[in-house]
Amino acid sequence: MMFRVDRDVLAEAVAWTARRLPTRPSQPVLAGMRLEVTEDQQLKLSSFDYEVSAEVTLEPQVGEPGVVLVSGRLLAEITKALPAHPVDFSVDGTKAVVTCGNSRFTLQTMPVDEYPSLPVMPPAAGRVGSDVFASAVAQVAVAVGKDDTLPMLTGVRMEIEGDTITLAATDRYRLAVRELKWQPNSDDISAVAMIPGRTLADMAKTLTTGAEVEIALSSTGGAGEGMIGFSSGGRRTTTRLLDPEFPKYRSLLPTEFYARADLATGPFVEAVKRVALVAERNTPVRLAFTQGEVVLEAASGDEAQAVEVLPAEFEGEDINIAFNHQFLLEGLQAIDSDVARMQFTTATKPAILTGGKNTEDEEVPDYRYLIMPIRLSG
Repeated sequence: MMFRVDRDVLAEAVAWTARRLPTRPSQPVLAGMRLEVTEDQQLKLSSFDYEVSAEVTLEPQVGEPGVVLVSGRLLAEITKALPAHPVDFSVDGTKAVVTCGNSRFTLQTMPVDEYPSLPVMPPAAGRVGSDVFASAVAQVAVAVGKDDTLPMLTGVRMEIEGDTITLAATDRYRLAVRELKWQPNSDDISAVAMIPGRTLADMAKTLTTGAEVEIALSSTGGAGEGMIGFSSGGRRTTTRLLDPEFPKYRSLLPTEFYARADLATGPFVEAVKRVALVAERNTPVRLAFTQGEVVLEAASGDEAQAVEVLPAEFEGEDINIAFNHQFLLEGLQAIDSDVARMQFTTATKPAILTGGKNTEDEEVPDYRYLIMPIRLSG
C-alpha cells in the first residue's frame, strides 16, 4: 500500500478524523486510524469507537491499494508538523513510513484485522445548507445538559415533519428551540431522533466543507436503525442515538406575555459581562425594567457591587427579575441578532429570549431561548 497526497489536504483530513478518536479507548486498536487505498484509487481515512464513526475520502495523486492501521493521534501530530511538500505514505512490513520533503517518520502499524467495521450508513433522508445547520445546532447546543446521570438531557431532540426540522435541548434551567427548513427526500417524512449533544455540535461545526449536509436516518427496522448519519464534502459520520425520551418542552413555552423589552444585543452582552465581574458563581444578575431603560445589578455580599443602566424599549408593567449570568450571556450570544427581545409573564416564571423585532406579534420566531429566573429574596 502507498499513496501521495498534498500535505494540507492530508493534515486537514487526518485532524478531522482524529477528533472522533476515543480519549480512553476500551481496546488498544480503537486508538488507531484506518487508512485504505481502494481499487478505484480513493484514499479513505476512518475512526470508530462503537459509538461514533468518521470517514473522509480523498483523491490521492498516486496510490496502490491496501489497508493499514496506525496511531491516529500520533499521525495527526505528525501531519500537522510536516513541511509544505507532497506527502508520501507507504507500508513496509509492520512499519508505516511517512515522507515529506526532508522529513521522514516511521510508525508501528496495528493489527487491522482486529479493527471493527464501520457501521452501515442509514438511508439518506434529505439535505440542508451546511452553514444554516451548523448555526442552528450551535444555538440549541448551549442548553444541552452536562449531567451524564440524566442522559435524556445530554442530547438534542431532532423532530422532522415534512420540510421542517425542529431542534430542542434543555438542562432544566433553560430551553433552546430552533426551527429550520430543509429539503426532504419524501414530503411526508415524520421522524424523531435524540442525538448526543456534544457529538452533534462538533459534527455540525466541522461539516461545512460542502454547501449542504445530507442527513441519513433509518426508518423502524431499516438499515442503520438506532443511528443517524451526516455527510458533506467527502466527509461522513455516524453516531448512535439516545433513548427518545425527552420532556414535553412545547408546554413549557409561554404563549401570552405581559411585558416585553427590546435592547441592542451587543451593549446588553457587554453590560452583563461587566456587572457579572462582581458576581460569585451562583450570584444572579438582577434586571429592573421600566419605561425606556433597564438597570443591571450584581453584588458579592458586602464586598463588591456593580450597577449599569441601558436604554430599552419596554412595554408592560415594570418588572424586577434575576438570572444566572452565564445562562443569560449564552442565550444572548446565541440569538444571532442585533436586537434582543425579552418577553415576560411574571418575575418568577420563565422569560423568553429571541432575536430581532417581529413584524407581527403573533409571528413565532425561528429561535427561542427560555430561561428560568432566580427567585429574589427581599
